[in-house]
Amino acid sequence: MNFFEELKWRGLVKDVAGEDIEKIINNGDFTFYWGTDPTADSLHIGHYSSLVTAKRLMLHGAHPILLVGGATGLIGDPRPTSEREIISKDVVLKNVEGIGNQVSKIFNGNAEIVNNYDWMKDISFIDFLRDTGKYINVNYMLDKDIIRRRLDSGITFAEFSYTLMQGFDFLHLFQEKNCIMQCEGSDQWGNITTGVDLIRKMTGKQAYAFTMPLILDASGKKFGKSEGNALWLDEAKTSSYELYQYLINSDDSKVLEYLKVFTFLSPDEITKVMEEHEKAPHLRIGQRTLAREIISDLHGSESFEIAEKISKSLFSGEIRNLTGNEIEMAFKGLAFNYIEEGLNIVDVLVSNNVCSSKREAREFISNGSISINGDKVTDLEYSISKNDSIDSKYVVIRRGKKKYHLFIIK
Repeated sequence: MNFFEELKWRGLVKDVAGEDIEKIINNGDFTFYWGTDPTADSLHIGHYSSLVTAKRLMLHGAHPILLVGGATGLIGDPRPTSEREIISKDVVLKNVEGIGNQVSKIFNGNAEIVNNYDWMKDISFIDFLRDTGKYINVNYMLDKDIIRRRLDSGITFAEFSYTLMQGFDFLHLFQEKNCIMQCEGSDQWGNITTGVDLIRKMTGKQAYAFTMPLILDASGKKFGKSEGNALWLDEAKTSSYELYQYLINSDDSKVLEYLKVFTFLSPDEITKVMEEHEKAPHLRIGQRTLAREIISDLHGSESFEIAEKISKSLFSGEIRNLTGNEIEMAFKGLAFNYIEEGLNIVDVLVSNNVCSSKREAREFISNGSISINGDKVTDLEYSISKNDSIDSKYVVIRRGKKKYHLFIIK
């Protein structure tokens, strides 16, 4: 199959604009752009599906422009149900910097990163209406799906104008950087076609675009902040271990789709992975491959190996294999308590609500259900010491198979 056919095989082509777009994409020698508004200081896994597609185009020979919308971010793309909260200019500009650095890393410094605030900040309101607004009919804008869905509940003029601003971005990049194509998620189709039409009306030339279907989780929700399931691409916000846990627990029904969308494995490699996966689904070969490819691309192969090491150590109970930093990553968000050296294990369990009473604590200890950093404790007179700690700091007490409690020893 040719490159465009592979994109379709991967499920990455939903809408297209412009004749001969397949020929242009297969040729690979063109400039395109993908854009996002800086609503946070990091992108998330929902953005990554589009970024991977943009990276594919780059590896095929196209020149990528990654637009971070410092200007459009001050207005906000209309949401289907309600108006977005306005973000201050200082926060937007800070987010622009964070996302720019992040994107540069993902593209190994090979993407041209631009900010639409740079060319919009000096355009007067009157000039924008006269020079650009007159080319787009209001009825045309009202027919955009995202705007039409907001008419009953109400939409501000600022949000209503957003599609014209994004269309102007495409026009600017077309004229200044010979950018002939835009690729985005399918929710941006209305804004994209505004740009294509604006270019045609103002220059008499053809521009191109295609969209990718939005990627959903097994419950049918898209990945994103508004859905409450954001997996951030910034390792400081979502650790490689957290990302690993999410991906390794992906529903079997989504594995093939995710491998096609999120990885750079060839069709033959994906087919072989799925054949092995289907022979022994309980081994989660597909999910592990998915986690390896995504985490290695985002954070490096070492981060994947650390994430897998943490997962295996927790599953086996061999906590002593972990470093202090790995302990912090594994139990990120888990409340911890301080304990003093020399405390009796029964008192520790009761005073920290690991067990409800001394009788229950003694019963769990006697049954071998209590472990400290992976080592079972069966001595009722056992006292906590520095020797129990990892990096002279952390003590992990496990009750049963899955209930972990984190302590810092004084």
